[in-house]
Amino acid sequence: MAQPEVKSESVGTVVVAGAANLAIAAAKLVAGLISGSAAMLSEAAHSVADTTTEVLLFVALRRGARPADARHPFGYGKESYVWAFFAALFTFVAGAGFAITHGVTTILVHEHSGDYLVSYVVLVVSFVIESISLARAVRQVRRESRRWRTTPLRYLRLTADTTVKAVVLEDSAALVGLLLAGLGVGLSELTGDELWDGVASVLIGLLLLVVAATLAYSNLSLLVGRGVPDRLRREIERSLAGLPEVQRIDTLLTMQLGPVDILVAAKVDFDDEATGAAIEAAADEAERRLRSRFPEIRFLFLDPTRSLPGATLRSRPAPEPPTGDPPTDPGAG
Repeated sequence: MAQPEVKSESVGTVVVAGAANLAIAAAKLVAGLISGSAAMLSEAAHSVADTTTEVLLFVALRRGARPADARHPFGYGKESYVWAFFAALFTFVAGAGFAITHGVTTILVHEHSGDYLVSYVVLVVSFVIESISLARAVRQVRRESRRWRTTPLRYLRLTADTTVKAVVLEDSAALVGLLLAGLGVGLSELTGDELWDGVASVLIGLLLLVVAATLAYSNLSLLVGRGVPDRLRREIERSLAGLPEVQRIDTLLTMQLGPVDILVAAKVDFDDEATGAAIEAAADEAERRLRSRFPEIRFLFLDPTRSLPGATLRSRPAPEPPTGDPPTDPGAG
């Protein structure tokens, strides 16, 4: 059975985002120390948190793609969600915690020293770099959403590749945070009141809280054992029920084993007249058919079962599209 591989496009997206955040974090820190701006220092903490997050996401991709062994026969795909969850927690504690605390302190103390100009320069440069990183992630999301015949937003909401989701959300939050920081610094300079700088810092922290909570929830759901989206599940069921030897599907269970691995298990009522050889052939055909349409299905288990007393057979599904058709939208339904 083929072993999972690191998704190279996701690795590239994470590496680009990490390198961008590292450079931006250093620039923001220098600008924050020179200008004394709370919003700039909060943005520096934001970028440090994002950089650490990218490192953890890179680890997630590498460790999650390790081949299955005797102790982990289904592979290590779920470990990627553990590291991605740690990344969300770090964003919550280090990024949001620092930004909110420092912002509240600035509101209460109203201290500021230094030149505002350096803050504006760093904000503009950071915005350009973050935009480049986000553009790469968005291109990947669009390609994947076209493959699954869904919208980018729906794909992003339901995808099991939480590393890409993390990069898109964090880069989007970074751009919003830069705008908030620029607004806070600008209002503070215009009014001479550091209240606005502190408020901007608090808002940046709250923004990070939202991102961290969203990513944590998504990874926890996958760690618990989330099934595939409804539309994809229906397509799998239709494909199995379309085999000539199959009378009905009594139970169909699915689970995301990792970003690119799916487990499918079904209780199948085969035709009473079918021979053992015919059932074996049907099982092989089911595996071939499903994997040709959905390469993410790594494990398929079919359990022959008798029809329940008094159960009525399901009507035959409509003919399937040609094998080469791309998978159906996983986000609908």
